[in-house]
Amino acid sequence: MKVFKFGGASVKDATGIKNVSEIIEKYADNDTLIVVSATGKTTNALESVVASFFDEDGKALEKLDHIRELHFNICKGLLGESNHSVYSQLNDIIADVKKKLETYRLDSYNYVYDQTVSAGELLSSVILSAYLNEKGIKNSWLDVRDVLRTDETYREGVVDWKETTERSNKILKPLLKESKVVTQGFIGSTPHYSTTTLGREGSDYTAAIFANILDAENQTIWKDVPGVMNGDPRKFQDAVFIDELTYLEAVEMTYYGASVIHPKTIKPIQNKKIPLWVKSFINPEGKGTKVYEASTALKYPPIRVLKENQTLLTFHTKDFSFVPDDTVGELLKAFAKANLKINIIQTGAISLQAVVTNVPEKIAHVIELVEGHFNIKQDDDLTILTIRHYNDEIIAKHLIGKEVIIGQKRASTYQALFKLKKD
Repeated sequence: MKVFKFGGASVKDATGIKNVSEIIEKYADNDTLIVVSATGKTTNALESVVASFFDEDGKALEKLDHIRELHFNICKGLLGESNHSVYSQLNDIIADVKKKLETYRLDSYNYVYDQTVSAGELLSSVILSAYLNEKGIKNSWLDVRDVLRTDETYREGVVDWKETTERSNKILKPLLKESKVVTQGFIGSTPHYSTTTLGREGSDYTAAIFANILDAENQTIWKDVPGVMNGDPRKFQDAVFIDELTYLEAVEMTYYGASVIHPKTIKPIQNKKIPLWVKSFINPEGKGTKVYEASTALKYPPIRVLKENQTLLTFHTKDFSFVPDDTVGELLKAFAKANLKINIIQTGAISLQAVVTNVPEKIAHVIELVEGHFNIKQDDDLTILTIRHYNDEIIAKHLIGKEVIIGQKRASTYQALFKLKKD
């Protein structure tokens, strides 16, 4: 049994879906689970629908109609101008979102977000499943919300592993005995059947959850790159391919912001020693990168990660007193309450500096919780450079033209928070 995950770039149009079907036909077993993301930029488009809803600009429904038409056009490129049932399925998905928008309250942003943005994966998976069946590649379409259970933490749903396992045994496994199964990444549901999402780009994690539960032979993530590189090739022109990674190295890379694999993906497959392959849907014959429990130490080139859109928050005690341990604890609790991850932290005698991804509403929540005790300074438009397996030469090369605000060196990892120098 295998688990395949296809991201939005692979199913962005009719040509992409045809290519995906060829990969599935050639490389998937009869009992393969196929997890699919929303097509192309659909998630962004649906986020714009949510923004319009809360801005009350009257454009939300118009934007939904545009999204429907884009998916209809993909279907026409695959199935032609027909009365195929997939068109009514797409209509039903969009109609459901519209109906919910008419009843939503404006004070529950995360809830509205999940009920709306989740439509992207439903649309793409319906199209892929229909096209595969049309091509004679037998499969069943599964609404993942019938299986994957989470708590009610909207936009960051916490998986209920016990319930999800039980429902997988009852619903998913019997389907896989009959044929391949196409389902959605990124989404799940609460016990009360409200839709949740697992965090942005969470489809890799969905695939890993099911790989673990199903004791899969392996999991493959199909990307638009040959495999894992030692830097995003869009940002580092000298990026080179890495043949093999240990689970530990993959965890470190994703923790620091490497986007090729979702950060939560590794733990479920590592727990059962399930190999992960990162392969190219553009060149499926290529070797790809294997992530696994290596029996010997692996050697790596310097691995570079850039995390942009960072904000430095500096907290100074108002009375010039030292920052005691309990005060640091209260600060960390504030970040936890705001669900805002700290990417770099430094403490001084009377101050604490925290670097976070710039999510304005979360930053505002932290400041609201602690501003009575601190003077707070906020610096935006910063970037974190992380270099794993660094040397002095590679650090110097990557800091040319940059003003370093915070620099940290550890045994195998160098980090710098910087802004570009002004001419």
